[in-house]
Amino acid sequence: MALGQKRNKLVVPEAYKAMEQFKNEVAKEVGIQAPADGYWGNYSSRDCGAVGGHMVRKMIEDYQRRASGGTTTQ
Repeated sequence: MALGQKRNKLVVPEAYKAMEQFKNEVAKEVGIQAPADGYWGNYSSRDCGAVGGHMVRKMIEDYQRRASGGTTTQ
């Protein structure tokens, strides 16, 4: 897919910057250098999947903590 043909839309568009920052933080935790230009097309599916999977795990963990009345890790 060429740059500019992004089809995934955020449910809350105002969260774009926060999600990009979150993605870069998670990539660093997983040991992947996030691209400076924001284009992930040169990375393997395995690397991108590792970042996305870890993001989902962290979001689920945060939701479960909030739902149980616990504190967040942020």
